[in-house]
Amino acid sequence: MSKLLKLGFLGGGKMAQAMANGFISAGLTKGDSMTASFHPSDHANIEAFKSFGARTYVENLPVVSGSEIVFISVKPTVVSSVLQAVRPASAGKLFISIAMGVTLRELENSLESTARVIRVMPNTPALVRAGASVYVRGSAATDDDCKVTQALFQAVGTCEEVPEAMMDPITALSGSGPAYVFVMIEALADGAVRMGLPRDLAYRLASQTVLGSGKLVRETGRHPGQLKDDVTSPAGSTAAGLSHLEQNAFRHAVSGAVESATVRCRQISSK
Repeated sequence: MSKLLKLGFLGGGKMAQAMANGFISAGLTKGDSMTASFHPSDHANIEAFKSFGARTYVENLPVVSGSEIVFISVKPTVVSSVLQAVRPASAGKLFISIAMGVTLRELENSLESTARVIRVMPNTPALVRAGASVYVRGSAATDDDCKVTQALFQAVGTCEEVPEAMMDPITALSGSGPAYVFVMIEALADGAVRMGLPRDLAYRLASQTVLGSGKLVRETGRHPGQLKDDVTSPAGSTAAGLSHLEQNAFRHAVSGAVESATVRCRQISSK
């Protein structure tokens, strides 16, 4: 990308801050090329964006007027009203929405017809530049818009294009998935503490084990079942542990969590 991007954020919470920090670190923009809008009482997040060198506002229109690319990072319940207010300045702009459950149709209907929209589902590991993001292009979005979106979100992890019909199960998997993994890390550490390990050591080992296992799946391209078998010796400790998990419906519980979360996402989207 040959020039620094002029980026605006409608809402500047933790995810917006993670993205902004990643974009700056990747050399895609600079702090003084960014603007962000906030509720007047949102002092902590205002100060966070100011620390990047960004200009901050307590109204949304200046952010849209002064930006090439506008991130919609407010709560889903206020997206429609926020976009209606900035509609006069939206013509010809690229809007990237990270608002969960807000469809492309809703976004496009709230903006001028020449505005381009891309919908993204990131996740919280973007805070440490290890996010898993997907995006859906709107009806007016160009190939160049998609390339820019991919470059931006690859600065905070991975990013790939998907059809919009996949967004609810993806939200349930990678959007909600960190919560499931945190519970697993906590459970692994609890078991180790019961067996005599100090809790801080147990958390360090459990979290690194999850991190390394995910990396092994991604980088080897091997099926998780094959990698599991590599660790499992006949009549060994791993086999005993896996047997306990199977007897207690571990696999069913985890896959069921993704199914339940997908159903809830669809309920929210339908509203």
